[in-house]
Amino acid sequence: MLENQDQMPNKRQFKFQIDLNALLVAIILFVFGFYLIKSQAYVGWWQKLSSLSIFNRPPSASYSSANKSFYDQRVVREESAVIDLVDRVSPAVVSIVTKEVGFDPFSGPYSQDAGIGTGFIIDSKGLILTNSHVVDANSDYTIVLLDKRSFEVKKVNLDRVNDLAILEVDAKDLPAVELGDSDSIKVGQSVVAIGNALGRFSNTVTTGVVSGIARQVTASGGFGGQSKTFENVIQTDAALNLGNSGGPLLNLAGQVIGINVATTAGADNIGFAIPVNVAKPVIADFQRLGKISRPFIGVEYVMITADMANLKRLPEGAFVQRVVKGSPAEKAGLKAGDIITNIDGQALNEENSLSSLTQAKRVGDKVTLTIDRSGAEKTLTLTLDEAEKYMDLP
Repeated sequence: MLENQDQMPNKRQFKFQIDLNALLVAIILFVFGFYLIKSQAYVGWWQKLSSLSIFNRPPSASYSSANKSFYDQRVVREESAVIDLVDRVSPAVVSIVTKEVGFDPFSGPYSQDAGIGTGFIIDSKGLILTNSHVVDANSDYTIVLLDKRSFEVKKVNLDRVNDLAILEVDAKDLPAVELGDSDSIKVGQSVVAIGNALGRFSNTVTTGVVSGIARQVTASGGFGGQSKTFENVIQTDAALNLGNSGGPLLNLAGQVIGINVATTAGADNIGFAIPVNVAKPVIADFQRLGKISRPFIGVEYVMITADMANLKRLPEGAFVQRVVKGSPAEKAGLKAGDIITNIDGQALNEENSLSSLTQAKRVGDKVTLTIDRSGAEKTLTLTLDEAEKYMDLP
């Protein structure tokens, strides 16, 4: 043990050697630094080092310019598309006004025009499409165009089931919209809404995107304050306000893809539009027959979705809640509690509701229904009748 201790270096001597070496290095650095400062040789050396630093290198002028150019071009293209479609479509969008009569305690009786909704011209010979909850068949209305021309509405034709109305005016050579294809729209695509916001600000333009498709919503309001369930509507975040009802929802090509119908109370940027493809057969039949002729089965129902079907161990389809008396459904033997699973071999589901498949047909068409009745499958055949015959039935 003692022998090993004798071989160890002296700690104080070792520390003294380290301090001496450190002092020598410090003196050399000081002298070298003093020389650089005096000769200013460090200036060129530091500048050369700085020029190599990636942190001090400014962004490439060509890169920055290219990015800015790309962004500017994209913004300009989008803005130009919106401006162009508004210029083209706005002349065909109308404000619907009615005469408001009242009594003011200071000035006495008064009569004034009040904007109640929006519509758009679908035929240059004087046909305007709007929502049925905006108008009724027993009141007087006037439509006002962007150029301030006005025309009295001669007749109101209602499709209450689809919440659509076709107004007739005596006019010709009116600007008309182009109808698009609502089945081809995609979530996220840009849309533009034009309408008579709050009944006071005509041809108000708002923009947004398609937030969702095939939504089912229940809305209340309109004449009588009754609620209504809409199937397969388009959801958008384009701002919709009271007075926008009946106005067009447009794609960037300026084509109508929806009819604005509802907004959500207590929430921002949640609005809904009826797909224009729902209105197309109604318009076509009206132009062919001179009246709205909508096919009718005669049931009230709720859709059983795939999730509900799995949970309740039921088939997916339309659960019949009520059968209208004297309707094609009653004549064919359909009963409350039946589940309609197919029409002419086409399955009913969230994308293909009973209403949407029925509206694709015409009055007088024969259809075959496949139903589930207490677990047993049955087939029924009926002839579609005209819905308007049954509108006033309880």
